[in-house]
Amino acid sequence: MKRLLGLLALLLAIPMAALAAPGDMNVATFLAKADALRAKGAGALFSSDVGLLKSEGKAAGEHYKARLNREKAEGRPSSCPPPGTKIKSDDLLAFLRTYPATVRPKTSMKQAMADYFIKKYPCRT
Repeated sequence: MKRLLGLLALLLAIPMAALAAPGDMNVATFLAKADALRAKGAGALFSSDVGLLKSEGKAAGEHYKARLNREKAEGRPSSCPPPGTKIKSDDLLAFLRTYPATVRPKTSMKQAMADYFIKKYPCRT
C-alpha cells in the first residue's frame, strides 16, 4: 500500500505538460516558456525547456508533414511549402502571437503548425 501511495504521489508531482505527447503542448504554454527562456538570455542555454520546446516544435512539424503527405496522396494538399522548407523560430513565435490570448490555451502546437503552413504556403492554382 505504501508503495502504491508513493507512486501516486510521484505521478501527481509530474506536471501535466510532461505527460502530454510531444506536439500537444498548447500555444499559451509554448509562448510562456519561450518568453521565459528569452528573459534568461545566455542562461537559457542551460535550461531543459530549450530541448522541450525544440521537441514540441519538431513533433508538431512531423505531425503536419504526415498530414500533408496524406492530403497530397488524396490530391488536395492544405499547403504547398517548397521542398526542404525550414521554419525560423522568430517567424513561428511571431505567428503564434497572432492567436488571441483566449484561443492560445485551446490551440495545440500541432494545430498551430498546420495553421502556420497553410497561411504561409498556400497552394496556387
